[in-house]
Amino acid sequence: MPQSDSPSFEDLLSATERSAVHLEMRDSYAVTYERADLDAWRETGRWDNPQYWQPWIDLVQAATRRGVTFRRARIVSEPVTEYVRFEHAGTVNNVTAGEEVRWLPRRLASDLCLPGNDFWVFDDRVVRFGHFTGDGDWAGQEVRDEPAVAKLCSTAFEAVWERATPHAEFQV
Repeated sequence: MPQSDSPSFEDLLSATERSAVHLEMRDSYAVTYERADLDAWRETGRWDNPQYWQPWIDLVQAATRRGVTFRRARIVSEPVTEYVRFEHAGTVNNVTAGEEVRWLPRRLASDLCLPGNDFWVFDDRVVRFGHFTGDGDWAGQEVRDEPAVAKLCSTAFEAVWERATPHAEFQV
């Protein structure tokens, strides 16, 4: 059942003991806080803004020191969108933080059962769905802890992960 007083991402992560997995399925996000970085990337081809990345790197590294593993998978259309190229350029920061990242072309996901929204799963028991508008702006989160929802998302993530290409080998 959805939780009305949703905990923050940081709270969810601080309660995590073993694993945090994230599945991203959109070809474009238009979140306000990335717009300046997207413009800079268009000029330089790099997304290395320390003011953007350092808080994430610190958060992930603190959790990995506690023994939490991070895996992120992205399902993308081909040819990839400009946003996915931007995201790919910044993924070095996710890897530096301690995440493993893989990419799956959408055409290879056609026979997989996937939830309708991007999600995080913490310790195979708590799911945080991210909701976005049609234009890609952040619209909020939904935290679920029913075992069937956690199993659905964990199973979907593992199916994607098994087929996906490691970041170092994925060309955009």
